[in-house]
Amino acid sequence: MKFIALKTEDGKKKGRIAFCCKMLGVSRQGFYRYLVNRNRPWKYQRLAEIMREICSEDQCNDTYGRMRMYQALQMKKPDGVEIPGEKTVYRIMKKIGLTHHPKRKPNGITKADREAMKSDDLLKRDFRSDEPLKKCITDITEIKAKDGKLYTSVIFDCFDLSVLGIAMSTNMKAELCVQTLDNAMASYPALHGAIIHSDRGAQYTSDLYRRAITQYGIRQSMNSAGGRCHDNARCESMWARMKTELLYDRYDPEQLTVEQLKSLVWRYFMSYWNNRRICSANGGLPPMVKRSRFYAAQAMAA
Repeated sequence: MKFIALKTEDGKKKGRIAFCCKMLGVSRQGFYRYLVNRNRPWKYQRLAEIMREICSEDQCNDTYGRMRMYQALQMKKPDGVEIPGEKTVYRIMKKIGLTHHPKRKPNGITKADREAMKSDDLLKRDFRSDEPLKKCITDITEIKAKDGKLYTSVIFDCFDLSVLGIAMSTNMKAELCVQTLDNAMASYPALHGAIIHSDRGAQYTSDLYRRAITQYGIRQSMNSAGGRCHDNARCESMWARMKTELLYDRYDPEQLTVEQLKSLVWRYFMSYWNNRRICSANGGLPPMVKRSRFYAAQAMAA
């Protein structure tokens, strides 16, 4: 249509319109509709501007797919703007260049101690929880830096996927997992009696970690026999999201120091993830928003 408009000087040269339309296989009526509508404002222009605002609010928001963008719009509730369905949201995102396609997958680093005593799998791949501080998952991930490797250990709450405890070090010894547990218990003493599920890595079967578990009254759960990664799939997916949103196509970790990576990971989990990141598993709510609403509802019921 643009070509025909150019050749006919926006339809002023009437004799050329029929010829150009015939050669390009379009109707004259369609060309005239194009001339009438081409200068009209796009009906989704305001919505597109709001989507760009959402992406600019946090560095990692540019990884939002259509579902999380749709949930972010619902949470934002912009005045005077009707929020369309997910498919329309995706079409708008595609048109304005906000679609995101992850390119990498993290590798597992678990090394099991086959001689150590194991715990039963108490979750059996059921990562749902109706209350906070009842069921949790934990794991370690590795990030290569230019001056070594950073190992990050986190405990997630199955209720809202919030980070309860985090510890980082340049090694992945059992002390790292114990420190994670200490940090979680310091922030959430009510974690006493909860289930914490992990893989069968040597850190989690060590005497040091088991003594800490016993001290805090935690019920330990582990992947089933054979070390199936799907038994702790929720935790594995958390690492994948973190690396995709924070690192891949944004930073080259091997050009950063361990201390720089520590700062990035800490801010991501404790500031962004817990408080601002839209989480589809929470119905579009950030973890701490879901948690605060749960306790508010409990207080009203009382």
